[in-house]
Amino acid sequence: MSVPPAVELLRSPATIRERCEHVLQAGLRAELRHFAVDLSRLPEAARLTAQITRTRYPDLRVPAHSRFTHFDAGGVPRQAQLERDLAGLEPRERARRLVDLVVTSVLLDAGAGAAWRFVEPDTGLTLSRSEGLAVASLLWAKSGGLSSRGEPYRVDAAGLTAVDAASLERAFQVTERNPLVGVAGRVHLLRSLARALSERRDVFGDPPRSGGLIDTLFAKNSAGTISAASLLHGVLDGLGAIWPGRLALQGIALGDVWQHAAAGGDGASQGYLPLHKLSQWLCYSLLYPLEVAGLTVTGLDQLTGLAEYRNGGLFLDLGVLVAKHEQVSSEAHQVGSELVVEWRALTVALLDRVAPLVRAELGLDAAALPLAAVLEGGTWAAGRALAQQLRADAGPPIRVLSDGTVF
Repeated sequence: MSVPPAVELLRSPATIRERCEHVLQAGLRAELRHFAVDLSRLPEAARLTAQITRTRYPDLRVPAHSRFTHFDAGGVPRQAQLERDLAGLEPRERARRLVDLVVTSVLLDAGAGAAWRFVEPDTGLTLSRSEGLAVASLLWAKSGGLSSRGEPYRVDAAGLTAVDAASLERAFQVTERNPLVGVAGRVHLLRSLARALSERRDVFGDPPRSGGLIDTLFAKNSAGTISAASLLHGVLDGLGAIWPGRLALQGIALGDVWQHAAAGGDGASQGYLPLHKLSQWLCYSLLYPLEVAGLTVTGLDQLTGLAEYRNGGLFLDLGVLVAKHEQVSSEAHQVGSELVVEWRALTVALLDRVAPLVRAELGLDAAALPLAAVLEGGTWAAGRALAQQLRADAGPPIRVLSDGTVF
């Protein structure tokens, strides 16, 4: 599929990094409307992140930030059980099913809201937020409820097309007393995924399924390696059309791309700010399935940090970012508002600044602790810990009106 050069540019992680840095520089010049930046507070963010990393990973062998780490929430070894369930399949099909599972789980990972809980039937464990969403989506896929063939962990276009609000609410135990934010948005996203898989059989195979991406990547990377930037490009090329109600450029849906006056750039893409949070989260989460299939991802630090509210909350709660007016915290904001776009862009740029400080605190280099491991160790957990200390609902410091497809 031919894609205009401006759209290709907005799919590059280098562009994400560059334009988020432009916003940070504007903040350092005191030119932003909503946030001031105090880099003198960054070492404190690094110290807290290092402390939490040591607690979570005492041997400092920190994996890449991935959806798979959430499957073992509450200390239950669900990933080991997943491996046992798939053990009888040949490696390529194991990898396909892992991709089927993780694509669906990542797309369902937008914020659940403070009130929602999931009670795991086998253990009785009560889980919330991202871990609850992870386990609920894992069990939904395991049941065969997303497969037209009823096969465990197999997710295909026909199975996704059958998803409706009632089936999603059953899978996630949603009731009036247990509300989940963005049910309609999540259903729309899964159905849009079904359409994207069906329309791009050149990428996802026939019958179309997310796991078909494995075969396409192998065909294009016969040497057995693929760069992280190329992986993100492939994900955005195949799945870019699924995002609802977003900006388009030259007839192409852009996904998690917004506009900000400080973004910079020139030509047709000027002022556009790409973030691609869920798509990059998916790329990090695809590392393991690709490894199972025998495909190695290189240049992992080409990807950026993730523009989500735990990372962003870390910087705001510790005073690296300072609100310029009371509406930042007193009002709820749309995801596409200038304020939220500004916050997310600053988050990405500051993650690049804090990562080397975290490594210095831990005595590790970038090879031992790449950015993906800093996130996992890490900034995401530190942001959550601060939220638990500072707010009764453990929510973010900024209220965002989520449609179930961004945060």
